[in-house]
Amino acid sequence: MQKTQDMIAKATLRPGQNGTKHLVEKYGDRLLCVRYRYDPKTKKRFTTVELIEAEAAWIEERPVSTANRSNETRRLGVRIEFTETDLREKAKHLGAIWRPRQKLWEMSYEDVVALGLEHRVNILEDAGCL
Repeated sequence: MQKTQDMIAKATLRPGQNGTKHLVEKYGDRLLCVRYRYDPKTKKRFTTVELIEAEAAWIEERPVSTANRSNETRRLGVRIEFTETDLREKAKHLGAIWRPRQKLWEMSYEDVVALGLEHRVNILEDAGCL
């Protein structure tokens, strides 16, 4: 059997679209999508299907601490003085973005901690301004 990593998927179709109708008749509601894959070496087209195999009840597990998780993904405004060239360069290297209107560097919580700048985080009244 041909390995899918050698193939190129050129089309992914949802049930009911042209090219899937006979497969909808065959698989019914279990059909999720149909892919047409092409193998450039053998010059063949393969039709693959994605099916629902089983169905069971599922209860979403909530994170233990959502407060800590939100800090990790939140972007923060940090004040770095113009004369602190080395610190500015480190922040830029980590992906910080200069926000001239607020005169702050925007960076992730993780980067703030890595640079030891927790004490410089600027609390902004308008959370949407960064």
